[in-house]
Amino acid sequence: LLPPALVAICILIMTALHLLMPLGVLIDRPLLAVIVALTGLGFTLSGARLFSRVGTNIKTFNKPDHLVTSGLFRFTRNPMYLGFALLLVGIAIGLGTATPFVVVVAFFVTTNLWYIPFEERKMEEIFGADYLTYKARTRRWI
Repeated sequence: LLPPALVAICILIMTALHLLMPLGVLIDRPLLAVIVALTGLGFTLSGARLFSRVGTNIKTFNKPDHLVTSGLFRFTRNPMYLGFALLLVGIAIGLGTATPFVVVVAFFVTTNLWYIPFEERKMEEIFGADYLTYKARTRRWI
């Protein structure tokens, strides 16, 4: 399951939980929701554009062609996952109840324990010391 598909599924589940099992109104801040969601979308699209510009593979389970350390990758090793997480947080804020945040946490845990370690192993195999140096100086998330 590629990350964008996982995000789409998360959005559907968040919406269903909000409609079927709304637990208390947490936040009624639509402007904050839009800002957080658009920031997340911007992070994700920025990373994707950079991958396209340098000509490296973007699909999680395919072999990466280049080690990208510029742009947002200077600050986080995973700006696209961070962007997806922020997008989901923004949507959860927009929905306004507690139950959608369960999905946000599940996305974060899944990404942190499965997708990112898988990608990091691949990067270490392919780029060796260059990746390990980058990994040592750049945080996983923020």
